[in-house]
Amino acid sequence: QVQLVESGGGLVQAGDSLRLSCTASGPSFSRFALGWFRQAPGKDRDIVAAISRSGRSTYYADSVKGRFTISRDNDKKTFYLQIDSLKTEDTAVYYCAVDVNAILSSSAKSRDDDYDYWGQGTQVTVSS
Repeated sequence: QVQLVESGGGLVQAGDSLRLSCTASGPSFSRFALGWFRQAPGKDRDIVAAISRSGRSTYYADSVKGRFTISRDNDKKTFYLQIDSLKTEDTAVYYCAVDVNAILSSSAKSRDDDYDYWGQGTQVTVSS
């Protein structure tokens, strides 16, 4: 069982930056593939960014490329989503997720059914 605790959401203005954090409980964090998803009101949950177990592969949704950066700190069992140049359309609940069965050579995972455990979600609201 892995528990994920998210932090860093809030109310910000368009053009601002935020950094979301997700800290995992338990051992073996360095073996996990990691992802960030978001769900806007009335919409499906979609992938935002992902990073592979090795850290060498990342994935970004087209809508966030160049503005969002995913990273991981295995020593702290924490991964991050740096969000720059926020737009009103970035308003959503953001979820972190981990894939505990990732193999070392695999690429970043972009499908939500690749992930085994999820955080509780953190609200990001961007005002114009």
